[in-house]
Amino acid sequence: MANTSPTKPSTTSAKVTAKNASLAESASSTFSAVVIPLGFVVSTLIYLFVFGDPSHFVGGDPAKGPIPGDMLGTIHAGGIIVPILVGLLILTITFAFERFFTISRAEGKGSIPKFVAKVKSMISRGEIDAALAEADRQKGSVGNVVKAGLLKYKEVDTNYNLDQERKLLAIQKDIEETTQLEMPMLQKNLVIIATIASIATLMGLLGTVIGMINAFAALANAGAPDAVALAGGISEALINTAFGIGTSALAIILYNYFTSKIDGLTYGIDEVGYTITQSFAAKANKNAEI
Repeated sequence: MANTSPTKPSTTSAKVTAKNASLAESASSTFSAVVIPLGFVVSTLIYLFVFGDPSHFVGGDPAKGPIPGDMLGTIHAGGIIVPILVGLLILTITFAFERFFTISRAEGKGSIPKFVAKVKSMISRGEIDAALAEADRQKGSVGNVVKAGLLKYKEVDTNYNLDQERKLLAIQKDIEETTQLEMPMLQKNLVIIATIASIATLMGLLGTVIGMINAFAALANAGAPDAVALAGGISEALINTAFGIGTSALAIILYNYFTSKIDGLTYGIDEVGYTITQSFAAKANKNAEI
C-alpha cells in the first residue's frame, strides 16, 4: 500500500495535462474552422464595398477605371484575385495574434532562462518541493513539464521495488509524455502561416498573369496601339504581385519569429529535463556509495 500512494499526484497531473491539451486542441480546431471561411467572406466584402466604392472610379463607374492616383480603386481593378490576397493577409494577421497569445501563455510568468536557471539550482541542492512551488508559480509549458518530472522524481524516490535504471526511465518517460502533450499545441496553426507564406506570392503572380492577359486582349481588340491603356493595365496587374509578395514576406517573418519562440521553450524543457534525471542519478549513486 505504501507504494501506491505516491503515484496519485503524478497520475492526476498527467490526466489534467492531457485533458487541458485535448480541450486546447479542440478549441484551436474550431477556431481555424471558423476563421478561415470568415476571413475570405470579410475580404470579399472589403473588395466589393471598400475598394469597389463608386467614389474611387471615374464617373462612379468601375467599368471606366479608377480615378488616377486613387490606390483603393487601383487595387480593385486588380481583379478577382484581389479578394483572395486580402483574405490571405487577414488570415496571416489573425493567426499571428492567435499564436502570439498561445505562445505567450505557454511561456508562463517571467523569463524562461531565469526560471530554468533557478529550478536547476534548486534541484542541484535537493530542494524538490521548492522547485515544485516555483513550477506552480511559472504556469507555463516549461513549468508543467518540470512539475510532472519532479512529481515522478518524488514518487520513484520512495519506491524501493524499482532499481535505479527503471526509476530513471520512469522519470524520463513522464517528462517526454508531458512534453508531447504541451508542444504540439504550440505548433498547431503555424502550418497555416507557412502555407500562406508559400502560396501568397503564387496567387499574386497568378493575378498578374490574368491582368496581363486581359490588358493585351483589350489592346488587341482596340485595333490601334494604346500605350496609355497598356501601361494602366500593367500597373493594375502588378498590384497583385505587390500584394502577394507583401503578404508572403509578412507570413515568413511571423513564422520564423514564432518558430524561434517555440525553439526557446523546447530548449528550456530539454535543459530542465536533463537536469532532473541527472540530479536523480547523482543522488542514487551517492546513496549507493554510502
